[in-house]
Amino acid sequence: MDTVTRSNLYRFRDPQALLHPYTDAVENEREGSLVMARGDGVHVWDETGKEYIEGMAGLWCVSLGFGNERLAEAASRQMRTLPFYHGFDRRSHQPQVELAERLKALAPVPMARTFFANSGSEAIDSAIKLIWFYNNAIGRPAKKKIVGRRRGYHGITAAAASVTGVPRNHAGFDLPFPGFLHTDCPHYWREGRDGESEEDFASRCAESLERLILAEGPETVAAFFAEPVMGAGGVILPPATYFEKIQRVLKRHDVLFVVDEVICGFGRTGRMWGSETYRLEPDLLTMAKALSSGYLPIAAVQVNETVYRGIAEGSHALGTLGHGFTYSGHPVPAAVALETLAIYDEIDLVGQVASTAPHLQEGLAGFADHPLTGEIAGIGLVGVVELVADKATARPFDPQAKIGAYLAGRAEEHGLIVRGLGDRVAFSPPLIIGEAEIDEMLARFARALDDTARFVAEQGLA
Repeated sequence: MDTVTRSNLYRFRDPQALLHPYTDAVENEREGSLVMARGDGVHVWDETGKEYIEGMAGLWCVSLGFGNERLAEAASRQMRTLPFYHGFDRRSHQPQVELAERLKALAPVPMARTFFANSGSEAIDSAIKLIWFYNNAIGRPAKKKIVGRRRGYHGITAAAASVTGVPRNHAGFDLPFPGFLHTDCPHYWREGRDGESEEDFASRCAESLERLILAEGPETVAAFFAEPVMGAGGVILPPATYFEKIQRVLKRHDVLFVVDEVICGFGRTGRMWGSETYRLEPDLLTMAKALSSGYLPIAAVQVNETVYRGIAEGSHALGTLGHGFTYSGHPVPAAVALETLAIYDEIDLVGQVASTAPHLQEGLAGFADHPLTGEIAGIGLVGVVELVADKATARPFDPQAKIGAYLAGRAEEHGLIVRGLGDRVAFSPPLIIGEAEIDEMLARFARALDDTARFVAEQGLA
């Protein structure tokens, strides 16, 4: 298949020096890397000076766009004041304390304590360990199994990748670990049956989860992990009544609900939290990415009072909570996160998203008549367009054709960064994007979509 060859388009450094995440290493040896040099607002420039609209906010994270001087100054100021301190052995520092208090006040439901980590994956791993510790502490040593969802994405550290339900994150790594289970993906457009309503499909998903819990034994199932909107699994929105029915099952069997807000948190869905958008009541909540607008690594896990009290008593019985990272609550990312949250308030970023979101969603819906498009979905400033081989039947392309990747390559040529998640093309621009910038982003996508349609026709792939 004729593909975009980056070595013919971009100047790049020797690819032998770096092992890239989420990359075919042999392909990278052959074609090289797209090397970004600078960013400003919703735009980035590569080393040749070529400009792009960053339609994915980096990796779903640069909410305030690139080049925010206030965040740079917050980091610089903290570096000069206290460049490092830790939280081990009852030590702390002001940015960590202030950030924990701020997040407690912002939480979508009452939360008792916040534990800091450095990435979403670390936050998920920490949540799993804290759940295991909690159940041991309260005398339930058998209640340890973790349930995720097929196509759910929760990170790539060993336990996080185990709760993730994406096969390529398991392949070659001997994952998932024992004790990690997966239930249905709630993708109504692909998995709903003929004549089945969204509500009936949601009931079927909830019944499937309950059967899994009962088959395993409720006394062995500790927690259920879910993103409000599934992100890297394909930008899949929950069907009507889905979470309402899922939460009833969890409460019936005393299974903790862990909501992964790493992508949805801090305004992406048009509310501060995806939990508010979909009326979720988490026992634990994880966050990262937009917590610092992606400027520095920081993540967190919040736990409610019930979970905290069990952990606290367990740590007292053992003399310690034997979990933590050197950089947990690092003062510089914590200071940047505090400044990020202050900017969100000052510019009413969540209100801006609620105002701007309809323009993006209407613009995406405008591609509904294109011969290559199937499902088009989204909420807030996140959206997806699925590419299909047959519009009438929604027949997908052969995965080996990599049509989504081809389109993403053509989008790069037209100055747009999007992400092909299989043949579902995701949009998640910086939350500061304006309507004129959305229009230009979609115009560049339209050119890439037309290029892809021509390629499909020439190759006889439809």
